[in-house]
Amino acid sequence: MGTAPEDILEKVFGYREFRPAQREVIETLVRGESALVLMPTGGGKSLCYQIPAMVRPGCGIVVSPLISLMKDQVDALTANGVNAACYNSSLSAAAARQTLARFHAGELDLLYIAPERLMSDNFTARLREVEISLFAIDEAHCVSQWGHDFRPEYLKLGRLRQIFPEVPLVALTATAARQTRNDIVRRLGLAGAKVFSTGYDRPNIRYLVEMKERPMEQLLRFLATRRDESGIVYAASRKRVEQICARLAKEGFRAAAYHAGLGNRERQQTQDAFLKDDISIVVATVAFGMGIDKPDVRFVVHFDVPKNIESYYQETGRAGRDGLPATALLLFGYQDLALARGLIEQGRNEERKRIEIHKLSAMAAYGEASSCRRRILLGYFGEKLEAPCGNCDVCLDPPEAEDVTEEARKALSCVYRLRQGFGLMYVIDVLRGSKNKRIMAAGHHRLSTWGIGADRPKEFWAALLRHLIHHGYLFQDEEKYSVLKLTPAATPLLRGEIKVEMARPRRQTERKTTSPPGEYDRDVYEALRGLRKEVADAENVPPFVVFGNKSLVEMAAKLPSTEEEMLSITGVGAHKMEKYGHVFLKKIKEATGTAAPEGEPADWRPVEKRSERR
Repeated sequence: MGTAPEDILEKVFGYREFRPAQREVIETLVRGESALVLMPTGGGKSLCYQIPAMVRPGCGIVVSPLISLMKDQVDALTANGVNAACYNSSLSAAAARQTLARFHAGELDLLYIAPERLMSDNFTARLREVEISLFAIDEAHCVSQWGHDFRPEYLKLGRLRQIFPEVPLVALTATAARQTRNDIVRRLGLAGAKVFSTGYDRPNIRYLVEMKERPMEQLLRFLATRRDESGIVYAASRKRVEQICARLAKEGFRAAAYHAGLGNRERQQTQDAFLKDDISIVVATVAFGMGIDKPDVRFVVHFDVPKNIESYYQETGRAGRDGLPATALLLFGYQDLALARGLIEQGRNEERKRIEIHKLSAMAAYGEASSCRRRILLGYFGEKLEAPCGNCDVCLDPPEAEDVTEEARKALSCVYRLRQGFGLMYVIDVLRGSKNKRIMAAGHHRLSTWGIGADRPKEFWAALLRHLIHHGYLFQDEEKYSVLKLTPAATPLLRGEIKVEMARPRRQTERKTTSPPGEYDRDVYEALRGLRKEVADAENVPPFVVFGNKSLVEMAAKLPSTEEEMLSITGVGAHKMEKYGHVFLKKIKEATGTAAPEGEPADWRPVEKRSERR
C-alpha cells in the first residue's frame, strides 16, 4: 500500500494514536528488521504486523493456529477495506484457487495460513514466486515445549529464517514466561532481534477467587446480574460442560456447549452464534479459546481449576478485549488440583511431568493467596507490580495483615544455608525440623535453621514462601527442578532493614460487581446495539466487525451529529464511515429525539451498491 503507518492507523482502522510499543514495533518491521513482541490479549498485537504488511511491498504471511481465528481476523480486516484472505482447509476448491490467484497476482496485503500448510514443500515453492513483506507468527508460545499449548507443527517454522533470511519475521504472544521466551527466540532464529514487551497487566479485568463449595449455586449467583452480557464458562470435562449448559438453559440463559466431543459443524454453529450475539454464554472445555476474537466478552468463569497459570491467564484474557471493565471468576477447589495432579502423574515423560507439576503448584499458589491476585499473575511472568492493583477480590476486601518479618528472615536464611539448591517443600521440612531420611542423610539436621520454624504449621510456611516469591525476594527456578534461590531484594530483608507483612488466610465470600464503563446514555447505547445486530445479521458477520463496544459507548457518550464528529470516534475509519456511519448517525438522532424517523430505513451498504439496488 505504501502509505505512512499513522495514516493507515487513522483512515483504515479509525484510531487516532498508537498504543504502547506499537509504533516502535511497526517501524522496526517496516525497516526490514525482525522482532519478538510480548503484549497482553487485547493489547493491539495484530496492528503490529498488519500495518507494516500494508506499508511494505508484497504480501504479509500470518501464521495462525486455528481456522476460526483466521476467519475473524480476515472478516475484521475486510470490513475496514483491507485486502486480506485466509488459505486453509475450510475453503472449497474454487475458493482456494481464487485465493491463490489473488496471492500470485499481488492483490493481497495479508494472507493467513496454518503452520503445516505454510511449511509444505509445495507452498514454500510458491512463496519464492511472490514478493513477501513479512512473516508474522501469532500465538508464538506454541513453538515452545515450556509453553502451555505446545504444537509440534510450529517447530518447522524455524526454517523460515533459513529459507527467507531477508524477510523480517515477527513472533507475537500474550503468554510467555521466561523459559518460553528463550525457547521462542532459539527455535525461530530470533537471536539478536529486538524484543518488545508492554507487560502482562490487563487493568480492566477484575480477578475474583471463591473457594469451591456449591459451585452451581455460586455460578448462578454470579450470573444473576449478567443476563445480557457475553461470557465464557470453562469446565474440565465434556460431561461437566453438558451439565452446566443444561442447568443454565433451565434457568433461562441463552447458553450453548462447546467441546471436542461435538461435531465440527455443531461447534462452528455455537461459535458463530456466540460471535453474532445469538447466544450470550458458551460453556466450554479448553478446546474453546484461542479461536475467539470477540472483543465484548464481559466475564470468564473457571468452574474448575486450570492446570497452569498460562492457560488461566490466556483464558481470562478472552474477557474485556475492548478495554472496558470485565470480570474473571475462579472457583478454587483442592479436589480439582488432586485430579489434575493424578492425570499428570500418569504421563511417561518424566521431564514433562516435572514441568507440569511445577506449573500446577504455581496455579495452586494463586488460588490460595491472600495478597493481590494481579501481583501474583504478573510476578509469574517476571513482571513486578509496585503497589496492590485495587481491582481484585483481595484488594477490594483486604484481609487482616500480620508482621512476618522474623519468619521471612528465617525462611530466607534456610534457603541460603541449603545453598539455594532445594525446593519449597524441602525447605519447609528443614524449617519444621523433619527427621525424614533425605534430610538426615544430607546432614541438614545439623544446620542452624533446622527446626527454627517448628512452632508454625506447614500451611503457614508454604504461604510465606509463596508470598516471598510473589514479592520478588525469592525466585523459583523452573528449569532447575523448581529450587528456591535468593534475589538481590532479599539482602536488605535479611539485614533487618525492611519489614514484611502478609495477609492472614481467610475465606472469600462477598464480591463486588464490575463498575460501569464511564458515563454514557444507556438508551442510545442499547439502540445502537440493536442497529448493529441488524446490520451484522444482514451482512452475516459478527456485530463487533461492524463496530466494537468501545465505539458504541463513545458514540453514546459524545452523541456525534455530523460526519466529522463521527470520524473522531475510536474505531471509525473512512471505509466504515462510508459504509455504516450515516445510518448510525441517524439512529443517534432518533434515540435522542433530535430527528423524526423517516418511513424508509437508512441503508448501510456502500454508496455504489445502493444505486445498483434501487
